[in-house]
Amino acid sequence: MPLPAELADRARDVLAGRVQPVPARDAATVVLLRPGPEVYLLRRKATMAFAAGAYVFPGGSVDVRDTDQAVAWAGPSPAEWGKVFKADERLARGLVCAAVRETFEESGVLLAGPGPGSVVADTTGDDWEADRLALIDRSLGFADFLARRGLVLRADLLKAWAHWITPEIERKRFDTRFFVAVLPEGQRTRDVGGEADAVVWRRPAEALNGGFFLMPPTHHTLTELSAYGSVADVLAAPREIETIMPRAVEIEGEMRLVTR
Repeated sequence: MPLPAELADRARDVLAGRVQPVPARDAATVVLLRPGPEVYLLRRKATMAFAAGAYVFPGGSVDVRDTDQAVAWAGPSPAEWGKVFKADERLARGLVCAAVRETFEESGVLLAGPGPGSVVADTTGDDWEADRLALIDRSLGFADFLARRGLVLRADLLKAWAHWITPEIERKRFDTRFFVAVLPEGQRTRDVGGEADAVVWRRPAEALNGGFFLMPPTHHTLTELSAYGSVADVLAAPREIETIMPRAVEIEGEMRLVTR
């Protein structure tokens, strides 16, 4: 994809060594699925400093408290997730916790339950909303939230999907692991606002052809998902997680972003 003029100038400065890349923050994002299959997308507000106006999956940065050992846990261990994502156990724990926390904050969907084989049936009450807002403003930690409600994080409801790192030319950068998960039976997504001004459910192919502004990782993920005919097919798909970091190259005087 061609780069806008301002970013192209910065790309030339980074490539020439005149500007040092900013560090990438660890983050997690979740592709939420329902039968169709359809995916849940949020449109980021035009005022956002990063990816303004883009349709994205729920997700965000790892909070230091996401690595808390006190989080009640069911499913593959942090060590097992670490092997999948080539991360140490502490970071792997943080990535899974961030994935579940951010999904709840941005969609109202909670991948947790009273025990290893159960999931919360409804999260639409005022008390749930108060907790969601407290998690967003960081006045409530995720481990405390789960403990107070007697809930267990369901790591087994997540499937590792991809690993993308924001290009070095960007002013804000994220080192993001992608997960997929199915909307739990009985739960409903909500238009929860915050960083988003619109939410939609779309089949992957419809999202690709719907005139949406999509960042490269989102576009790539939707393209992959469009090849599957059902949620079960997505969950059964073998995945080997490879790190992708798009890079800037100059082609015939024009700066472009490429993934290979």
